[in-house]
Amino acid sequence: MTDEELDERVERAVENFMAGYGCCQSVVAAFADLYGLDDTLAKKIAAGFGGGVGRMRMMCGAVSGIVMLVGLDCGQTEGPDREGKSACYKVVQDLLAKSKEENGSLICAEILGLEGYEKAACNYVASERTAEYYKTRPCVAKVESAARIFAEYLKNKTA
Repeated sequence: MTDEELDERVERAVENFMAGYGCCQSVVAAFADLYGLDDTLAKKIAAGFGGGVGRMRMMCGAVSGIVMLVGLDCGQTEGPDREGKSACYKVVQDLLAKSKEENGSLICAEILGLEGYEKAACNYVASERTAEYYKTRPCVAKVESAARIFAEYLKNKTA
């Protein structure tokens, strides 16, 4: 894939988020076709990971998207394949370390500056997407970061 094609996928992730999709949905759907998933199925699979997994403010949805994409890219499919699992886990850990370095945390509540995810988790109602929402949330930048990290992974993998 060219740099331009990868940049288009990063932009697609941002556009997905700005269209109202969750962080995880936005990242996964931008790359899903590479793994035989259509846009709708990708968004359905990733739907529950928004808001730090079910709006519980745990692991960032954009980061969850990275994990899902790594599984699609190099996840093992043979039960007792320890070597395959280990290889996948290494990629996940490497990419998540990069995300934590860039964004300060992998935890939604910490990224949003909330005091503890336990308090935030009692509300399952999705936030309304308004101009004010987009101004006060760093989420679009986290979606872009996650998509760029995965795009760089793909680029380096084929280099």
